[in-house]
Amino acid sequence: MRGRVRPANAENEALLPTEEDYRKGEEHVSYLRMKQRATASGKIILSGEYAVVFGYPGIAMPAPIGIQAIFEPSQQKNIELRWEDAPQEWLEYLGTIVERCGELGAQKGKISIVNQIPLGKGMGSSTALVIGVTRAFLGQDCRTQALTVEDAVNPGHSGLDFAVIWEGKPVLFQKGETVQPISLPASLLQGALLIDTGTPNETTPELIAWVKEREQELMPHLKTIGECTERLATGENLQSVLRDHHRAQVALGVVPEGVRKFIAEIERAGGAGKVLGAGARTGGGGIVLAIGNNDVGKNEKWKMENGWRIVAQL
Repeated sequence: MRGRVRPANAENEALLPTEEDYRKGEEHVSYLRMKQRATASGKIILSGEYAVVFGYPGIAMPAPIGIQAIFEPSQQKNIELRWEDAPQEWLEYLGTIVERCGELGAQKGKISIVNQIPLGKGMGSSTALVIGVTRAFLGQDCRTQALTVEDAVNPGHSGLDFAVIWEGKPVLFQKGETVQPISLPASLLQGALLIDTGTPNETTPELIAWVKEREQELMPHLKTIGECTERLATGENLQSVLRDHHRAQVALGVVPEGVRKFIAEIERAGGAGKVLGAGARTGGGGIVLAIGNNDVGKNEKWKMENGWRIVAQL
């Protein structure tokens, strides 16, 4: 049967569905069933920034916020990107990831992103996007392909972000070694704050290159960060470890002045804090992890004066 027909006894009734209508409906239902959702968390580096690039160990854990990628296959000739309110450079970055996934056999269709991670502020947003999108396109068991994409779009990465976000649990990471799961107390970060201190003026690759240029000069501080990881792995108090780690990051030159003053006030109140991820030379310092007495972190003065905000309380 082709075309639409009217019932003989109901000339003005709605048209009856044809075989073609049923076929299209079945295809639509099939596509809905094929919709693929994938998630990837952000990350919190407890110890190891920069040092892991030079072979020292680092410890990281998943963050309680993340990215969701939803892929809807279709018969269109390209892949449609949908990410509301994303900055243009991040839409372009998503497009690059999608192109790489296409080279690895991804279907055509629409990819939609729902994100909770502050972008470009030290919580692994770029790697989480790689893993979430690759999983949505290629399935959950795509570690090799996801790492191929990560290598292409984030050249020179240490591997720590990928390891903890892919595993979805705390890890002890050392370049060239097998990633090891590590058991951390469930209450380790209870009550801790993640505070957004603004966007860095420099990118992570730029900062890594700057640190590499001064490797010999900075080696004692990189070693200190590696030792902080070892201390944390043996169960030493996190607060004392973070204080030494923070001072080493300051010595590397990746904690902006305003953030240094903020963490100093946290320490005077009996707490501790550190910049997560690459930090910055100028501009905002990205996300600060604050533990212990968090009255300072919650103080409206810092938020009002600097436009900072609390991302999460753990």
